[in-house]
Amino acid sequence: MFKDKTLLITGGTGSFGNAAMKRFLDTNIKEIRIFSRDEKKQDDMRKYYKNDKLKFYIGDVRDLSSVKNAMHNVDFIFHAAALKQVPSCEFFPIEAVKTNVLGTENVLTAAIENEVKKVICLSTDKAAYPINAMGISKAMMEKVYVAKSKTVDPDRTLICGTRYGNVMASRGSVIPLFIEQIKNRQPLTVTEPNMTRFLMSLEEAVELVVFAFENAEAGDIMVQKAPASTIGDLTQAIKELFNADNEIKIIGTRHGEKLYETLLTREEHVVAQDLGGFYRVPADKRDLYYDKYFIEGDHKLSYEVEYNSHNTERLNIEQIKEKLLKLDYVQEELKKGLIQV
Repeated sequence: MFKDKTLLITGGTGSFGNAAMKRFLDTNIKEIRIFSRDEKKQDDMRKYYKNDKLKFYIGDVRDLSSVKNAMHNVDFIFHAAALKQVPSCEFFPIEAVKTNVLGTENVLTAAIENEVKKVICLSTDKAAYPINAMGISKAMMEKVYVAKSKTVDPDRTLICGTRYGNVMASRGSVIPLFIEQIKNRQPLTVTEPNMTRFLMSLEEAVELVVFAFENAEAGDIMVQKAPASTIGDLTQAIKELFNADNEIKIIGTRHGEKLYETLLTREEHVVAQDLGGFYRVPADKRDLYYDKYFIEGDHKLSYEVEYNSHNTERLNIEQIKEKLLKLDYVQEELKKGLIQV
């Protein structure tokens, strides 16, 4: 599907960008463009892969001109650039807006101008019933791409998106933190043991984007069903994998954290199409002529329950360990021999 095509990945030096790049690098794709503002990470990728298919563009999604510079002759875009750390966005909410909302607008504007065939925008479970600045900015990002998808013929530029839960061992996530604390013989700092989170690997996140690429219609939000665990069980699973006896220290929730995350709101669940391992949430196609809705509504009330990390499949400690052992990062840390296993 990507034969002789050019793929642009915004935020391409991040965890998802690296995984997506590796997914397609050895295929018959013509070119993969890595767009980010981090010249050090770009240089590291350039030296490590030494592959002529990889092209690097320094720029920032906040700057429309720099986005346009990377967009010529691009066929497809995975838009992954984002500010995604919850506490950082709580303290600097306008920065989250600039990157996650206005940056998305810039990417889509440039994509439409350059007649890019498909754009997949990456969102997060924190965008559903958002309570923190990061989630609110991502919810607005979803509104931006859904609205933008209505302004262009999908046969020319198809715009859609994905929403997924926590990506295990991604940059800034809790699994690398716990492993580092184990290595340094420090207490494992747990916010709230009963807190639940969806668990996905980077590879699963990439496959969701590929599924959206192959199946989504304009304005769709594509959601992958995922299991979850409590943070307490995740902590215990990591301790057992690394044969660690570190103390667990309960520190309380951080700025903007929820007890559980939601992948489908009640309102979305009403209209969502169950595709087996995935949900498709179609865009609301209603227009601005509100008068007709005072005469006749759409007869869809939110009797469904939301789909969240409390009511999805719950993994036990052994199942969590099995999932952790599939992560390259965990395998690498186990092989280092820095911890007695």
